[in-house]
Amino acid sequence: MTPLSAGTGPGASRLSVAVLGATGAVGQTFVRLLDRHPWFRIAEVAASERSAGRSYGDAVHWLEGTLPPQTAALEVLPCDPAAIRSRIVFSALDASAAADVEPLFAAAGAYVFSNAKSHRMEPDVPLVTAEVNASHLDILVAQRERRGWSGAIITNANCSAIGAILPLCALHRAFGLSRVFIFTMQAVSGAGYPGVASLDILGNVIPHIAGEEPKIEQELGKMLGRIVGDRIESATFGVSAHANRVPVEHGHTVCMSVGLENSASAGDCAQVLAEWTGDEAARGLPSSPERPIILDSRSDRPQPRRDIGAGNGMTVTVGRVRPDPLLDVRLVAVSHNTVRGAAGASLLNAELLAARGVFAS
Repeated sequence: MTPLSAGTGPGASRLSVAVLGATGAVGQTFVRLLDRHPWFRIAEVAASERSAGRSYGDAVHWLEGTLPPQTAALEVLPCDPAAIRSRIVFSALDASAAADVEPLFAAAGAYVFSNAKSHRMEPDVPLVTAEVNASHLDILVAQRERRGWSGAIITNANCSAIGAILPLCALHRAFGLSRVFIFTMQAVSGAGYPGVASLDILGNVIPHIAGEEPKIEQELGKMLGRIVGDRIESATFGVSAHANRVPVEHGHTVCMSVGLENSASAGDCAQVLAEWTGDEAARGLPSSPERPIILDSRSDRPQPRRDIGAGNGMTVTVGRVRPDPLLDVRLVAVSHNTVRGAAGASLLNAELLAARGVFAS
């Protein structure tokens, strides 16, 4: 399939972007990451009707760091394509709102970079982790033709699936995957704000996150799948996932046991993980880390408190690579759930399209 276009980036002037759901936890992460971004600038913020019409500074309950003053002064707009002029739209909307709102923006000509689950598994919607499957953006040609849109919807994966897919992709390219068992320990910030009640999570583990396990089980295969005609077909390896909420502020920990199609030792797997740099298309972009994976050989790493800041929150730290008595190899991966697992992944996807020159016309 022919790519949308070719290009080397947006040029000297920064492109105007909008953030939908800007007052929520992921929306705020977008605001932080976009502050002084070399290619994009926040021109518009949008949120629910109760916030619309107020200044962003007055409407938002700011959670981390310093609120950029230029964004604080923006008026909060409704999540309506008639009110938004930006062609690049980052959506931090809840799935219930995203299901209806995001297609309206795509139909109106916006490129919507969505964090919601609503459209991830649709066969003509790319589910992209930049270093893994940047080529899946080619399906946007079919998406626009089929739906009659002048814009498009591009999704990134579930916050735990993103932390898992980087090491799994490295192993899949080298040895093939047959089966994957995943056990997650997910930070409370993944539940948004105010999130999980303190008396439920302090000193506790909650062994259920609604809808999380099916998302992990389905999304990993789609990201490692391939474009066939006008749809993306998922890879066929089996995945079993257990999702747990733990009393950690930021950082999702994913423990995995992996079955390989072609036999390899734990040492072979560790070498592959240490050397993997991902898809060339994702290298050198403003949000790309120097290395998408860091392999840490210390026996007690990775740890969320110590490792989520790697690569400005965009690097996944992998450790404890060792033989598995039931499958082939087991390992632990830690990632920043609101940066690599949400807003940062969307931003990197937008940079991929900008590098292709898609927004130049």
